[in-house]
Amino acid sequence: MSLQACAELVERGDPDRFLATMAAAPAARAILFPIYAFNLEVARAPWVASEPMIAEMRLQFWRDVAEEIGQGKPARAHEVAEPLAGAVQAEDAPLLDALVAARRWDVYRDAFEDDARFDAYIDATSGNLTWIAARALGASEEAQQAVRDIAWGGGVGAFLRAVPELESRGRVPLLDGRPEGVKALAERALARFRRGRAAQSKISAAARSSLFAFSTTEPLLRSIVADPHRVADGRLGISEFAKKARLLKTSVTGRI
Repeated sequence: MSLQACAELVERGDPDRFLATMAAAPAARAILFPIYAFNLEVARAPWVASEPMIAEMRLQFWRDVAEEIGQGKPARAHEVAEPLAGAVQAEDAPLLDALVAARRWDVYRDAFEDDARFDAYIDATSGNLTWIAARALGASEEAQQAVRDIAWGGGVGAFLRAVPELESRGRVPLLDGRPEGVKALAERALARFRRGRAAQSKISAAARSSLFAFSTTEPLLRSIVADPHRVADGRLGISEFAKKARLLKTSVTGRI
């Protein structure tokens, strides 16, 4: 029942990742859904409360869950925390904690201090999430850089898609929001994504389903490079047909 609850949470809150997970083998879904449900709960924690203190408390709950996983304590009787503890390893606790800690940026209205802080945020959120999932599915340490490169490119794409919503909520998401700055960021993300994709042979076949969620990253970033105004205008949608076609190809070939 907890696994079903995780799947339903992801289906409601992150439909693209839900479709990507359903394209994976059933055994992989049992690992991915709890991890993605955890990510969803953490990502929305800063936004479900108007008071920063309450948001911080929600994030602290998940930091406590990560600490308990690291200490090998019995899982909390919680619809996400319990299956999460069964899906990940104790060694993943620092990565889980860093993911939650990075989301503190979402609580407040401060801009990123510099490129290094922004890069670290993407790596701690998208990068940690994807590496935890890949490792849980059997990826070796040799695959980590490729996984993180792919996830970084995909994370930037998702972040750029969220820019209009972030700005409407009073955040300052981009260090350089000019079209030139947006294009440069998308180019950097695309280059790193392609570097990871070129090295995906280092990722075991079973672990590659952790990358299915990035099946549309390439066309998304390419569209931003071609017309960076799409970000501010909120015109970054990919048709459902194209999305499903790319996901089908990815699931059949095992390559993004």
